[in-house]
Amino acid sequence: MQSQSQRGRFYAYLAVLAYAFIIGLSFMFTKVALMYADPIDTLALRFTLSFAAIVVLVATGVFRISLKGKPWLRLFLLALMYPLGFFTLQTFGLQYASSAEGGIIFATTPILTALLAGIFLKEATTLQQKLSILLSVFGVVLIFVMQGNGIELANAAGILLLILSCLASAGYVVLSRFLLRTFTPTEVTSSMMAIGCVTFWVVSLVGHAADGTMKQIFAPLVHADFTWSIFYLGILASLVTAFSSSYALSKLEASKISVFSNLSTVISIAAGALMLGETVTVYHLIGSVLIIAGVIGTNVKQKAKQGGNAPGYRTKQAEG
Repeated sequence: MQSQSQRGRFYAYLAVLAYAFIIGLSFMFTKVALMYADPIDTLALRFTLSFAAIVVLVATGVFRISLKGKPWLRLFLLALMYPLGFFTLQTFGLQYASSAEGGIIFATTPILTALLAGIFLKEATTLQQKLSILLSVFGVVLIFVMQGNGIELANAAGILLLILSCLASAGYVVLSRFLLRTFTPTEVTSSMMAIGCVTFWVVSLVGHAADGTMKQIFAPLVHADFTWSIFYLGILASLVTAFSSSYALSKLEASKISVFSNLSTVISIAAGALMLGETVTVYHLIGSVLIIAGVIGTNVKQKAKQGGNAPGYRTKQAEG
C-alpha cells in the first residue's frame, strides 16, 4: 500500500512537471493568437478543440465519467475560476500588458495559493516551505527585471486583470483540491472543458450577432500561425494541463503543486536557448537556480514530516 502511494506521488510530480513545461510556452502562443482574433473568439475556438478531444476520449473509453449521486453543481463554481475566470482575465490582461509582465505577476500565484490553502484547506506550511516559495518567486522576478522587463504602471488595466487571473488560478487549485475528494481527475477535467466550451461560444455568438460580424469567427483559421496556436492552447495548454494538475492535486498538497508553475520560466529560457539560439546570461542562470531551489525546498520537507497534514487529507479523500 505504501509503494502504491509513493508511485502515485511520483506520477503526480511527473504530471506537474508536464504542466510547468506546457505553461512555459503558453504566453507566447496566446500573444500570437491574439494577433488574429479577439480574446473571446480565441477562447471559444480553443475550448472547442479541448471539448472535441474530451468527446473522443470518453467515446473510446479512455476517460470514464460518472456524476450520478455526486454534487456536480459544485463543478460550476470550479469552472467560474478555471477555465472561465482565469482564461478570460489572462487573455484580456495580455491585451493590455506584455508577456513579461504576465510572467512576473503569474509568479506570485504560489504565494496566493499557499495563503488560500492555509485558510480553507488547513494545509499548514513550514517556515522552510514559505521561504522556498518566496525564493522561487524572487528567482522569476530577478530574471524579468534584469532583462529590463519590469512592470509599467501605464499598463495598469492589464496588470490588474493579470493579478485577478492569478487569484482565480489560486482559487481553482484550492477548490479543486477539495472537490477531488469526491470527483475523479477525469470528471473534473471533462466538466471544465465542457463548461468552458459552451460558455465562451455563447458569449462569442451573442457579441458577433450584436455587431453583425458572425462571419469573422472562423476567419482567423486561414492563418497557419493562429491554427497552430489554437491547437497548442486547446489541446496542451487547456486539456492536458487541466488533467495533469487535477491528477497531481489528488495526490499532493496545493502549495506544493502551485510552486511548480514557476518552473515555466526556466523552461522558457531553456527553449529560447535551444530552439531560437537566444543568449543565456548569468542572471538567467542565477534566477533559474533560485527557482529550482525554491521548488525543491517546498517539496522535500514532507518526507521529514510524513505523519502530518497530507496523509490525514488523503484519508478524508478516501472517505469522501
